[in-house]
Amino acid sequence: MKSLDKAILKAIYVSNLDPSKSFLEYLQEKYQIDKSFFESRITGLIGLGFIEKINHKQYKLNSLGREALKVVLVGGVFDILHPGHIFTLKTAKSHGDLLVVVIATASTAIKIKKNRVILHNENLRKELVSSLDIVDLAIIGKEGTLFDTVEYVKPDIIALGYDQSHTENYISENCKKRNINVRILRLNTPIPNIKSSELKQKLGYSFYKI
Repeated sequence: MKSLDKAILKAIYVSNLDPSKSFLEYLQEKYQIDKSFFESRITGLIGLGFIEKINHKQYKLNSLGREALKVVLVGGVFDILHPGHIFTLKTAKSHGDLLVVVIATASTAIKIKKNRVILHNENLRKELVSSLDIVDLAIIGKEGTLFDTVEYVKPDIIALGYDQSHTENYISENCKKRNINVRILRLNTPIPNIKSSELKQKLGYSFYKI
């Protein structure tokens, strides 16, 4: 598949998950190309059965179009970004075509680690992660369980950081219960000693409240 066609499929997938931005806006931000440039390719993708027109502004991927993309999901708190995060996100992206990052809500993050101190609300953390070019879409996780969000995104791969508490078997079994066919990857890091909690302690929490 041509890279432009795949870019269109990615943009439609992203806009379906996050309707606040149309797929054309997403494409124009990424490539700074006028929308007329894409029109013939969109018509071609409809003819090939990859996408379907909903109305004059919206499209959706058919099963063939969705199968043409490999979506990788990464979840985390991302209260501050450090080199370990960047390495994890880059490695996760290398396993697929499109990277979706799920930002944990404060309540979800504290359920996983009771003594966690969170300095930034989820909207600020989402904005921070969204600023990275390697991230195709950052979304705030649904309240409830991790698997409500996984069911919404329907990724092909879930990439776990080296120190994330969930086990591969736990995620795999719960996905199976929801009929979600997904591959689980545990990522390594060349810098295992860098952790957000330790950075906060060394730099001082007051630094982040300026």
